[in-house]
Amino acid sequence: MTAHLSRHTPTSVAAPTPPVAAGIVHLGLGSFHRAHQAVYTAAALRAAGGDWGIVGVASRSRRIVDALHAQDHLYAVATISPETTSLEVPGVHTDSYVAADDPARVVADLADPRIRIATLTVTENGYSYSPSTQRLDVGDPVVAADLRGGDPRSTIGQLARGLQRRAATGGEPLSILSCDNLLSNGSHTEKLVRAFLQELPDAEGADALAYLDRAVSFPSSMVDRIVPSTTPEFTDRVAALLGVRDDAPVPAEPFTMWAIEDRFAGGRPAWEAGGAVFTDEVGAYEQLKVRLLNGTHSLIAYLGALRGVPTIPDAIALADIEAAAAAVLRHEYEPSVTAPAGVDVEQYERELFARWGNSALGHRTSQVGSDGSVKLGQRIPGPVVHALDTGDFPHLIALTVAAYLACIAPPAGFDPGPHAAAMTDPARERLTAGATRGGRDLAARAIVDLHLFGEDLAHRTAFVDRVGDLLDTIVQRGVDSAIADALAASRALATTTP
Repeated sequence: MTAHLSRHTPTSVAAPTPPVAAGIVHLGLGSFHRAHQAVYTAAALRAAGGDWGIVGVASRSRRIVDALHAQDHLYAVATISPETTSLEVPGVHTDSYVAADDPARVVADLADPRIRIATLTVTENGYSYSPSTQRLDVGDPVVAADLRGGDPRSTIGQLARGLQRRAATGGEPLSILSCDNLLSNGSHTEKLVRAFLQELPDAEGADALAYLDRAVSFPSSMVDRIVPSTTPEFTDRVAALLGVRDDAPVPAEPFTMWAIEDRFAGGRPAWEAGGAVFTDEVGAYEQLKVRLLNGTHSLIAYLGALRGVPTIPDAIALADIEAAAAAVLRHEYEPSVTAPAGVDVEQYERELFARWGNSALGHRTSQVGSDGSVKLGQRIPGPVVHALDTGDFPHLIALTVAAYLACIAPPAGFDPGPHAAAMTDPARERLTAGATRGGRDLAARAIVDLHLFGEDLAHRTAFVDRVGDLLDTIVQRGVDSAIADALAASRALATTTP
């Protein structure tokens, strides 16, 4: 039997010296955290040291936690390009556990004075807020239960109850750093935590709010690295390269970026040693990533799934999808973006197409397309409003929404294919409840009735109708016809726009 990765088994990649102590609690022990923040932290510890080990907290699944405990909290990150694969073992985690199994420990760890930073990768769907109002969803049964008391189960409840405990036991400074794709994710997280504390009786919430004002910071950050799902075939490949079995390897692309506000109440690791950028322009970096990368990525995923292709590289290799991606990127997303100083947008866009075309990575259309009701709510409203208010029309963003609806809530008799069926989405049941009379009816349900993409788009009738018409085209004539329709309209608009 092949030996497993540990600090005592020889491998092709040396394991680093373990951190002396933990200074970070991370909520959301998924692949992205382990291929991004953990790698930056390993570089920081190599360069400057410090008690910045990470306690990793998985939300519900034991799979990664069990694997890490069996492997001395070691795992490999494989950086994959068409030319080569390189391995790194970050080795920065000091412990891990499952929040659902031990919710009281989450609060205790957040209150521990030795912990100076709490970081989060819980996805956009993990913040318990209403996309239409951007406010804490106090009607969510989990949030409501957390407000009543007991061990909290929601991420916002855990943070708020941790701050309560911390305020009562000394109130050492703490920074809460969101690493999720939410615009202004620091201030957004702070607003939700404040709202939770304000919902509590005065005797419970007042001290925590005073402590938050005095000693807690919520820096914003922008994170960027494509991290596909781990497959059994990839695990076998890593074992062959390492010379030992690793049950928690992570694949990742060569590109990586982290832009962070330097507002840390209790200190921070030297993440700049790994290439992190500390900047006052995080908002501009967020726009660049959430709109140009993520918005276009969504279009590629939904069109690719409807065309029956399994991966993003397969999709972007199709000429019409590549043309649609280039058009939405340059003509509909880019005009709404103000690039941060020193960033060459044209070079950034060339890098995006190279990243999407990384055929060795195998990023699946079903993974990118999942949770679109939350993701698109971050990506499309600003660019749609900008286009409409400046006399343009976002035909390809409308196609993105139409393709999303075709994948997630296909009308009766329409089969979107296996890759669309594999997508998950919290709004699927609401979208498919009740009969629809056609594309415009379903578009109105999503945009006007459910406010999936905010309140402003609910009043943009021309956009809602265009989404519905393109959805009807997908269902009645096929996705190829819908792509051709949207591209033709976009090109016609470009030739008439001064």
